[in-house]
Amino acid sequence: MDDTLERLVRFRELGKVAPRVTGAVLDELRAMSAATIDRYLKPHKDAAYPVALSGTRPSLILRSSIPTRTSMDDPMTCPGFLELDTVAHCGHTLKGEFLRTMTATDPVTGWTMLRTIRNNAYVHVHGALEWILKYAPVPVAGMDFDNGSEFMNWGVIAWADRHEIPLTRSRPYKHNDNAHVEQRNGDWVRKHAFRYRYETEAEMALLNELWGLVMARKNHLLPCVKAVAWTHTTAGRKKRVYDQPHTPYQRLLDAGALDAKTRARLEREHATLNPAKISRRINQIQHQLIELASARTLGTRPAA
Repeated sequence: MDDTLERLVRFRELGKVAPRVTGAVLDELRAMSAATIDRYLKPHKDAAYPVALSGTRPSLILRSSIPTRTSMDDPMTCPGFLELDTVAHCGHTLKGEFLRTMTATDPVTGWTMLRTIRNNAYVHVHGALEWILKYAPVPVAGMDFDNGSEFMNWGVIAWADRHEIPLTRSRPYKHNDNAHVEQRNGDWVRKHAFRYRYETEAEMALLNELWGLVMARKNHLLPCVKAVAWTHTTAGRKKRVYDQPHTPYQRLLDAGALDAKTRARLEREHATLNPAKISRRINQIQHQLIELASARTLGTRPAA
C-alpha cells in the first residue's frame, strides 16, 4: 500500500480529498487490516452481474500422451512454468460464436498475462500462445492446462514440440490441480469484464486494451501472498502459512530470473504507472463494454 499511496500523492490523484490527507490519515490507512478495508468497500463492490456458463468440455484425445500434474505434486520453485485456461464470454448461452480470454499465470511469481481471442479455433489459440511466448518476462519452461479441447489437440501439441515446451494436464473436474489460473479467471477476468456476452471485433479490441491495464495494475502495483507451508491451530486443524505480500513484479526481481534487457524494460514501465489514471481508463472501458453487450446478454437470458 505504501507504493500505491506514494504514487497517488506524486501524481496528484487524490482530488477532492487531498486537503484532508494528512500524515495521520495515511498512517491510519496503512494500519488498517484487509478485512476492514473490504468492509468499507463492500457497498461499492456489490453490483450484481448476470451469471455466465462454462465452455470447458473434456477431450478424450491425447490424454494418455500428456502427463498429469496434480495439486499434491511438489510446487514449482523456478519461474517460467505457466498454468493456462480460457474464459468464455458467452453470457447465458453457449450457442453461437463468442469471444474467449486466455489466461496464463506463473504460480511461482504470480505474473499473469491475458489475451482475448475470437474463439477456440486453433488459429486463434495459436496466435495467443505465440503472444504469450513473445511477452512472457522469462522463457516459458512448461505449460499446464485442463482437459478442454482448445488445448488437447494435435495442433497445440505440435506447437509445444516445436518450441520444446513440456506439457502437463490436470485431472478432469479437479479444479485444485490448476488453482492459480482458476483464481485469476475469477479475480482478473470476471471481476473486470463481468459476465456479459461479447462477440464483435470492437469488443475484442476493448477487452485487449482492458487486459493491458489490468496486467499493469495487478502485476506491478498490487501485492499478493503465496502459500508456503502448513501449520496446525491449537485445536489441531491444518492451517496454511503465507509469505509477506509482494507484487508479481517484485517476485520476478527477487527471483533473479530476468535478463538485463527485460529488467530494464519492466523498470521503465513500473516507474511510469499512475494507479488512478489506470483505474479511470479501466472504468471507461468497462462502461463501453456494458453498453455494447448488456442488451445482447439480457436477450440471451433463459425465461423464468
